[in-house]
Order: sequence, then structure tokens, then C-alpha cells
Amino acid sequence: MNREELKSIMPHREPMLLLDEAECVDGEAHGKYLVKGDEFFLQGHFPGNPIVPGVIQCEILAQTACVLLQEGMTEGKIGMYTGLKNVKFKSPVKPGDLFETKVRITKHMGAFYFAEGEGCVGERLCVKGEFSFAVVDA
Repeated sequence: MNREELKSIMPHREPMLLLDEAECVDGEAHGKYLVKGDEFFLQGHFPGNPIVPGVIQCEILAQTACVLLQEGMTEGKIGMYTGLKNVKFKSPVKPGDLFETKVRITKHMGAFYFAEGEGCVGERLCVKGEFSFAVVDA
């Protein structure tokens, strides 16, 4: 899925649409985002040494998870973060990096979904963690 196709299943729009492309592979969502260097979240984080904030890395993981929920993300529905657990930041993500994500759903109970995921630059693990969210009325 390209950015336009992603907009058909997610409410995110620029500047908060943080996936360039995504796909489902064997029940796992894979996403990609090229850090260009002019993003709003890099302004001041940190001058002279821009690093993608951890919260943005977690948001990219969550947006990747939305790809797995295409059927539930119908008009009038929105995915909302409900928790983060055991998140570890292993290596910085910087301008010019291609940040690649893998997310899988580990459990589903009603409107609640539980997932685990990781984000890498090449072979370098940058973030991993568990998170939960709910698909609710917008």
C-alpha cells in the first residue's frame, strides 16, 4: 500500500501520516518510512544532531498495526492507543534512515487489540515493544 492507499484505512494525514508504504506478509504488517530530515518532530530534537523521538517511533509502529485491521477500520472508526509496555529504544533513528517496521497482533478481545513490534534501520534494531489499542467510534 502506498500513502494514498493507507489514507483509505487510516484517519492520519500529513504531517502525522508517518508511513510511506506498508504491506501484510504472513499475518504480519511491514511498514517503511524514509526520514527526510525536514519533519516537524526533528525541529529542536536536537539542534545539530537530529534524532527521531521515541514517541514518534512508537506512533509509526501503531500506524503499521492499522494495516492488519483493514476490515475493522471502516468509516466512522478510529484506532486509539491504549497502552505501551516493555518498550526499549536500542539505537537512534536519524535523517536519511529508512525506518522499517514489523508488527503482529498477539491477542484480540472485542474492540481491543494487543500487538508487538519492532523498528529497524537495516539490520540495526532501533525500537521494540508491546502495545495495545482499541478500534472505537470516531
